[in-house]
Amino acid sequence: MDNSYVDEALTDAETAFRQTRGQTAESDLDVSTAALVQLRKACRLLEAARTLREQNGYYTVVIEASFVAVEHSIQFYLLYRGHASGEDLRYEHTEVYQQGRAANLFSKAFADCLAQLWKQNRAKVYYRETVASAEQADAMLSLADAVHRYILDYASLQYECVCS
Repeated sequence: MDNSYVDEALTDAETAFRQTRGQTAESDLDVSTAALVQLRKACRLLEAARTLREQNGYYTVVIEASFVAVEHSIQFYLLYRGHASGEDLRYEHTEVYQQGRAANLFSKAFADCLAQLWKQNRAKVYYRETVASAEQADAMLSLADAVHRYILDYASLQYECVCS
């Protein structure tokens, strides 16, 4: 792909991430703490997943966004309560579930179920080892929304949520 339009697109992407002055920032993410950034990312992912689901399709993307929204919601709590720093959250996807359990956010059994759900299903859908269904997308979106609301209730921070 060297010396092609793909190489040019790669250079443009690198420049966009390196030279950020004057760029338009995503709304609702201009907050002062890393915890709130994670919370608001979860809100945005949930909103995007709901919008795509209403389009009557995009099941794979809805499932993926739902799994990531769960992770961001848990990361929010870990950061907010001081159980982790930003660097601590750059690990394997399922590790966040164990961190949530260690912070007494939920039980070991619940953390293990989340990890198994991710390991057994997310990868299969993502890598097209199985075809995503409407029912799976709806179930994952419901789970992500429930986890998000539970964490907000648990932390008593519903007012920080920007979900519609």
